[in-house]
Amino acid sequence: MFCIQKFLQVTAKSQIIIPRCMSQYPSTFQKPVFKHEKQKEAEETGELARLSHLPVRAAVNDATNSVFHNEYVRQFTNYVMEDGRKALARKLIEEGFENIKRIQLERYHLASEEEKKNIETEPLKIFLKAIENARPLLTLTAIKRGGSTYQVPIPITEKKSIFMSMKWILEASNEKERKVLFPDKFAWEVLDAANNQGRVIKKKLDLHKQCEANRAYAHYRWG
Repeated sequence: MFCIQKFLQVTAKSQIIIPRCMSQYPSTFQKPVFKHEKQKEAEETGELARLSHLPVRAAVNDATNSVFHNEYVRQFTNYVMEDGRKALARKLIEEGFENIKRIQLERYHLASEEEKKNIETEPLKIFLKAIENARPLLTLTAIKRGGSTYQVPIPITEKKSIFMSMKWILEASNEKERKVLFPDKFAWEVLDAANNQGRVIKKKLDLHKQCEANRAYAHYRWG
């Protein structure tokens, strides 16, 4: 009886198939180039001529070449979204962009001829400038040495810095009064960050000051 049970266990284990993370395309298939900017770069470098003679993978479902699509807006929409209500998140961000446009147009019409040249009225450009101004260059990480934990300043990657700037903009928008609607709070935070002022810029400067204060521990990141 014992031998039969052992035989069944061994045969059951031998029939287990380990799944592998494989793509439906072989490794020889190249990634598609569907962005206008990347197509121009590929034409200049000669990469597009090389890809024309090679098999190419199909583009994923969310890939688009629309002029209305922006990767940073899509990423921020996912951060705003709660409980899978992406349509609501898109609507809130669009209303926020409308408020930015309205505020900037009012400033434009009230400004003098010389000041009008420095006033940007495109909401997307203002949003991208706010993200760029709010991006930190350094961050702190906890490293343990000799039984003590030190906050060590380290350089931050571009992807992480963009995430932190978007996170700070969203947190600053939610920290304001609850009576004010999100599109209004979001619009003012973006405008402040684009002008290098406001809560988001203060968070970035405070983080840089902490990194500067802990610069004596910078050598621990290589230890």
